[in-house]
Amino acid sequence: MTQNASQGPLTGLKVVEVGGVGPGPFCGMLLADMGADVIRIDRKHASESGLPVERRFDVMFRGRRSLALDLKKPEAVAVVKRLLRGADVLIEGFRPGAMERLGLGPDVCLDINPQLIYGRMTGWGQSGPLASAPGHDVNYIALSGALHAMGQEGGLPAIPLNLVGDFGGGALYLAFGILCALHERKSSGRGQVIDAAMIDGATSLMSMIYGLFSAGYWRDERGSNRLDSGAPWYAVYETSDARHVAVGATEATFYRNTLKVLGLREEDFADQHDRAGWPRMKEAFARAFKSRSRDEWCAAFEGTETCVSPVLSLAEASQHPHQVARGNFVECAGVLQPAPAPRFSRSEAAIRRPPPKPGEHNRELLLEAGFSDEDIETLARVGAI
Repeated sequence: MTQNASQGPLTGLKVVEVGGVGPGPFCGMLLADMGADVIRIDRKHASESGLPVERRFDVMFRGRRSLALDLKKPEAVAVVKRLLRGADVLIEGFRPGAMERLGLGPDVCLDINPQLIYGRMTGWGQSGPLASAPGHDVNYIALSGALHAMGQEGGLPAIPLNLVGDFGGGALYLAFGILCALHERKSSGRGQVIDAAMIDGATSLMSMIYGLFSAGYWRDERGSNRLDSGAPWYAVYETSDARHVAVGATEATFYRNTLKVLGLREEDFADQHDRAGWPRMKEAFARAFKSRSRDEWCAAFEGTETCVSPVLSLAEASQHPHQVARGNFVECAGVLQPAPAPRFSRSEAAIRRPPPKPGEHNRELLLEAGFSDEDIETLARVGAI
């Protein structure tokens, strides 16, 4: 699923993405999937991903073009400044102060282009006692309360990959901030700086939970609440073939139907929300699910108005009939990967090109920016590109 002609809802938006790993590139992917023209400024001598794979497998870098620069060279910094003249958005993912030291801080860039949206992606934010400290997703969600709340009762906190800090709390909030600033620019005619921090976004994602905690409804103990595996009817169970099913029967009707399929008597577990009865109920659920294989249970629950699903592996997920029907996995450059989301009734989101090799579009992008052949030769000679 690739598309060269831009038809997405962000067609015409020009984005310059300066280096960075994780959430910055993921935000760039989201914008590129929606049709934005994203120019990736790669390091001259290295891939930015930090992953030991070919660039085509680094799907976060899909959809954009790459210009490889040595930003320690003033000539390379001058190239970025020229690109910013016609850009709508700049994305950077360095620690606070790094872009300023390169001569590409917000004041400089907004002076070049007063309408520029300057998106800054960090873990701890541009201010605060930890602003300059190192960190990764697990550290940011640790301070948000999210990590403490995830996991089984009596067990260690469960690390939710890097979905909550990097991608949910980071990339998605940066993309949201960019679109908000672009909307505001329509009335003000001015750009602005977005301070997107993963700790801020991860904390924001916990809004509902903190509300329930303040109300006294949510216990500050892992695995003891209705959405954290504490409730028997909202949990994961092992089946006879050492696979798993996910149960989300929160509503009374779904709960009663689940008991029926499991062969459990409703009168034995009449009070769904009686916490005192949850341990006995969970044991009964566990014994029942252990009596059949995962796929046998899925067949038994088919069409029964319950919320029970197989826990699919990465290898299985792309083959599920619903995923296939929705077209949620596509192939680009021989690599199977998640498709762009969400869907639009008119504006088609698509993967326009595979992840570029660093510097793959040097000449093309420099010519577009108004550099002559002689200029490009000079930039190469001084080591700027």
